[in-house]
Amino acid sequence: MARAPKNDLPMMSTEEGIVLFHPHIPKKAKEYVCDTLDSRWIGQGPKVDLFEARFRAQFHQPGPCISTGSGTDALHLAYLLAGIKAGDEVLVPLFTCTATNIPLLYIGAKPKFVDVDPRTLNLSVEDLKRKISDRSRAIVCVHYGGLPCDMAEIRSLADQYGIPIIEDAAHALGATYAGKPLGAISEFTMYSFQAIKHLTTGDGGLVTFLDESLAPLARRLRWFGIDRTDKQKGIWENDITEVGYKYQMTDIGAAIGLAGLEEFDETLAYRRALYRRYVENLNHVSDVRIVDDFDPRKEHAAWLFTILVEARMDCQLKLRSRRIESAQTHFRNDRYTVFGCNETFPAMDSIDDRYLVLPLHTRMSLEQVDGICEVLREGW
Repeated sequence: MARAPKNDLPMMSTEEGIVLFHPHIPKKAKEYVCDTLDSRWIGQGPKVDLFEARFRAQFHQPGPCISTGSGTDALHLAYLLAGIKAGDEVLVPLFTCTATNIPLLYIGAKPKFVDVDPRTLNLSVEDLKRKISDRSRAIVCVHYGGLPCDMAEIRSLADQYGIPIIEDAAHALGATYAGKPLGAISEFTMYSFQAIKHLTTGDGGLVTFLDESLAPLARRLRWFGIDRTDKQKGIWENDITEVGYKYQMTDIGAAIGLAGLEEFDETLAYRRALYRRYVENLNHVSDVRIVDDFDPRKEHAAWLFTILVEARMDCQLKLRSRRIESAQTHFRNDRYTVFGCNETFPAMDSIDDRYLVLPLHTRMSLEQVDGICEVLREGW
């Protein structure tokens, strides 16, 4: 097959073949949404409170859980709650959705990119050690694809410098590290409930944190700086003393989320079964390297299955010729002008055109995974 230009292919439809992503809509979502539409509350109301309480209990989160309109909203709140201010240097992953790092620009903080670990596509602990300094005010880490970062090593560095960790767990709901659920390890953890995540609320997010005393501030910042518990007292009894935002979840979104919580264990187990099937099929294929370090401390959430290959675009074209969608779904942030970065990142350079994400979602079968792997075994 001729070498292809470096561009992504148009999105496929479900009628055309096996798509890369597909939303998982819980069985009771329509019932719960219709119940909400027939009620008094469609904005932030009692179902939001119920969703937060059930999420905290189900995922064993030790601190308050504050839901938001998006994962990006939740990360912005986490950065504010962590005390990050204009001019502060924050260590962040180079390879991630820009939603991880853009909220730091809202504040006027300075993201300092950490190179990638080519085995996992998480941030490199070795590069983190080189770049952390007395100027660093926080460490942000992303659990790429659902694979936890090396949290013991990151925790040690954060403690050494006396700074907080903010985990972007947008991919990693259900993952654990050393037997602990994410959200129980670091000062702040964010989850995303965007359309194609394990658990969706249409779009939404949630921030959890270990310091219970931050909950009233988090709830005010989420809703214009207003204390909703006191708002009925009248404007002069309910002063606004800090800049807040319109970041709340709605009861419509929470209704979908509540339905998703009820079947989350089944959803996660199925995604993990698909992931394991990929590993079994591809573990000994010489032209394919699986992005995973298989560290026994880490329990993968199986949101993405990513491989490293040579001639990546040719591989994509071969898969597409068999009606299989694949893509590079995240990109290095240093190439975006908005971040103004002029550093070099040798590890990212080494895998920049080699990583490829394969389909993994609940509309797939194990047999379809087998078929995708058979195409890869044929070569491209």
